[in-house]
Amino acid sequence: MFPEIKGMNEECGIFAIWEHPEAAQLTYYGLHSLQHRGQEGAGIVTSDGEELHVHKNTGLLTEAFQAGDLDRLPGRQALGHVRYATAGKGGYDNVQPLHFKSEDGSLAMAHNGNLVNYQGLKSELERTGSIFQTTTDTEILAHLMKRQASDQLREQLKGALPELVGAYSFAVMTEDELIVALDPHGLRPLSLGRLGNAYAVASETCAFDLIGAEYVRDVEPGEMLIFNRDGVFSERFMGTKERALCSMEYVYLARPDSNLEQINVHTARKRLGKRLAIEADVDADVVTGVPDSSISAAIGFAEQAKLPYELGLIKNRYVGRTFIQPSQALREQGVKMKLSAVRGVVEGKRVVMVDDSIVRGTTSQRIVQLLKDAGAAEVHVRISAPPIIRPCFYGIDTSTSDELIAANYTTEQMREKMGADSLRFLSVDGLKAGIGRDASQPNCGQCLGCFTGQYPTAIPNEKNALVGSGKG
Repeated sequence: MFPEIKGMNEECGIFAIWEHPEAAQLTYYGLHSLQHRGQEGAGIVTSDGEELHVHKNTGLLTEAFQAGDLDRLPGRQALGHVRYATAGKGGYDNVQPLHFKSEDGSLAMAHNGNLVNYQGLKSELERTGSIFQTTTDTEILAHLMKRQASDQLREQLKGALPELVGAYSFAVMTEDELIVALDPHGLRPLSLGRLGNAYAVASETCAFDLIGAEYVRDVEPGEMLIFNRDGVFSERFMGTKERALCSMEYVYLARPDSNLEQINVHTARKRLGKRLAIEADVDADVVTGVPDSSISAAIGFAEQAKLPYELGLIKNRYVGRTFIQPSQALREQGVKMKLSAVRGVVEGKRVVMVDDSIVRGTTSQRIVQLLKDAGAAEVHVRISAPPIIRPCFYGIDTSTSDELIAANYTTEQMREKMGADSLRFLSVDGLKAGIGRDASQPNCGQCLGCFTGQYPTAIPNEKNALVGSGKG
């Protein structure tokens, strides 16, 4: 059996709205559509033009907000966040948006991504007098801003943001201004929408659909969008570097109804499945996908292979994060609480099981066993991404190569461990072609670091010092 360790976890989600009479309510709905990006905490900060009003708590959005909480968040501008902890521990103090008070006024801040030079910056700031209130890398920006000579929010950000290395989309709000910014590589998605005379910013466009906002455009790498009583303005805080939008946003992280850089995620995943069928064809009777993020790729595989797509695996949507742990005797069968194989679909069949990725291998092994226990004659595993051989330093919870099965075993060894009849991955070229981001066009590159070990920025070594990008 594989060791019992966590699977891949999502990012965080940001939603902000400017100049709407129901700012808090719309932000709540926007965060609801981004809940898949973080389930450990949620918060909303609003401004009535004179002060900031804060409500945040641990847990899902529906746990963090109870009846009446939104009524205590007045104002026409709001900033919200759902969190998954990739830097910093869990708990209330690290739930975002972070809220700071000083003699100059209040400041709220939310962040999606991960700063790879966090430890070095924090050590230097503490040596020169800073006292940190949280253990999240997000707080670094607030300290850097206060060290700038200007008292203007945009100038503070323009001075502080270039000191950060890594993936970040930031949203910063004061009593009378909102500024959002995207790192110069554009590693994380961030989009601008409009609802009447109001503006919204979100980590994914699916949030606009829920509130009825119209997509306007994506925030560009190295760009700040500034919202204040004078209007909406764009400024650059850094020149654009080589674009490197995270490939796993398309493969796994984003919702299928979102568009990333005007490419629909569901459509991209279907293309990945079709490329996979071309590269890794197999004699089989039926195709099934692992719910939910692999369904689109499985449909694409089935269409290309001219095989029927069936719901061979069903997800139990009523298993919460705090369900009662089973007894030790049943612990190994815990996956059955979340997934069930449909015997009437797979029994006696040669099944192609399409999944989006294999990180540590435990889940794949158990799903193969589920299908075989349900009578599948053969289980052929097909993965709509290349093997993950290196950690992600930009916000996905794969921190060391020791945790990654593909970094330590050959494909054949992985196949044997999971009990599959065959195992194939999509190639890196197939991934790029399937997503459809033409790297020859401006602003269309993507990060492939976890598949190739070639990162767009400097990355930390074992002593947390930054080393070269690993490119070339």
